[in-house]
Amino acid sequence: MMATTSIRDVARHAGVSVGTVSNVLNKPDEVAAETIVRVQAAIDELGYVRNDAARRLRAGVSSTVGFVVLDGQNPFFNEVVRGAEDEASKNGIAVLVGNTDEDPRREGMYLDLFEEQRVRGVLIAPYGDITRRLQQLRARDIPAVLVDRVSVDGLFSSVAVDSVAGGRMAAQHLIDTGRRRIAFVGGPFDIRQVRDRLDGARWAVENSDLDVDIEVITTEALTVAEGAKAGLRILDRPAALRPDALFAANDLVALGLLQSLVVGGTLLVPDQIAIIGFDDIAFAGAAAVPLSSVGQPSRTLGQTALRVLLEEADDSELIPRQTMFQPELVVRESTRPKR
Repeated sequence: MMATTSIRDVARHAGVSVGTVSNVLNKPDEVAAETIVRVQAAIDELGYVRNDAARRLRAGVSSTVGFVVLDGQNPFFNEVVRGAEDEASKNGIAVLVGNTDEDPRREGMYLDLFEEQRVRGVLIAPYGDITRRLQQLRARDIPAVLVDRVSVDGLFSSVAVDSVAGGRMAAQHLIDTGRRRIAFVGGPFDIRQVRDRLDGARWAVENSDLDVDIEVITTEALTVAEGAKAGLRILDRPAALRPDALFAANDLVALGLLQSLVVGGTLLVPDQIAIIGFDDIAFAGAAAVPLSSVGQPSRTLGQTALRVLLEEADDSELIPRQTMFQPELVVRESTRPKR
């Protein structure tokens, strides 16, 4: 294996001191032009590549941030990460991504890893309450920003969409299209966003002047497979006991419901049962029955979160900020009004 060329090798080859090579690389204005030419020639001849990561670590500034996401298979989180990467690239920062798959143990593993790597900061879409763990990071001068989750105690900055408002929006839309037996499909309820979306839906139902009911059909995860399982449970019911509308906690669950009810079942969407999801991922509009959804500005979430994180990394005295975006109702065929 070929040995890596060091800065000492460059200095020896150019006939200058290590300090002079360092100045050429970092403070060229302080070095004579002929010396710069000689050092640059040595760099080119030896193929020297500066270890920028080591340099930043010695200076106490990392060139990476960590991003712990709840579900790496969900296109929504992929777009959030893309937004963070777009903002990071403007600042010469790389984003290291860890996917927890809604597993608290994996979440802890990635946080431990990012702490060991001394990243510049951590973005996290958490599974449960991890306030104490994030406080440990802060004690080591590693700031953290919550993504797609509101910081209830205000101890950390957060960038999120109002999921309660989104839940109200979805349920009210179903009511406005003539549906009266609504089922909320999602879980687990350890995930704050799931609880918030259900709370919003319940608010819309309880404050309606019409005779509307809402039930909860729990899933073990926010996946297409779990949505499909829930759909089969609905198909097993007598027709008179089935809901006439489904509000899925996210679009993946909604797509699973569509899969089992329409492709594998006998229910017509939206004539017999309406379906609305949450996130408005790209696949929603391309589904067998184009899916209505509550949209989130996913890339903007990632960009804003990364910007807030870097500001806090540069100034630890900043007061935590709660940035809240409003969702948007996107209406498609799956919730067409009853005929």
